Amino acid sequence: MSNAVSALHGKVAPGEVTIREAGLRGMIILRGDLGDKKLRKVCTDLTGVKFPEGGQANAEGDKGLCWMSPDELLVLVPYAKTGQAAAQIDAALSGTHYLAENVSDARAVIYVEGAFAREVIAKLAPVDLHPDTFKAGDFRRTRLGQVAAAFWMRDEDTFMVICFRSVGQYTFDLLAASAKAGSVGHLG
Repeated sequence: MSNAVSALHGKVAPGEVTIREAGLRGMIILRGDLGDKKLRKVCTDLTGVKFPEGGQANAEGDKGLCWMSPDELLVLVPYAKTGQAAAQIDAALSGTHYLAENVSDARAVIYVEGAFAREVIAKLAPVDLHPDTFKAGDFRRTRLGQVAAAFWMRDEDTFMVICFRSVGQYTFDLLAASAKAGSVGHLG
């Protein structure tokens, strides 16, 4: 059996805004009726976080729930427990219309950390990131440069970016270029 490796092997671009790969992350795409009590319960039981409203993400450590669309969630669990979590979802939702798929090895997760993290993301995404509009816990599924991505603010200085593994290096390099010394910290 082979050992799982993350998309970017722990790559870090240090600076005023640090760009770093988050490593292996457990992720399950769950599609179904987000108003269903069984679906909501299994998700909150697995993660220990509050079920998110539209456009929100709730996360604690390696666990969380991210609202992807009106019928889709991203369930975050520790990587080693992804199979067990998917089985719990299957058991809880048996007999209902849903789809749960482990996408852990198909995605890359990148942290953008620092006082100017908002500026780094704002240069690349067609999203209003003004502090009055986009706050901690807010989540968007959009584009970064030329690739599909999703991101949310973990706190005032930290974004988490999720993209397809196949474009992980491109996304990392794009974020690192956007965070380059001298290119952030000029917005007033």
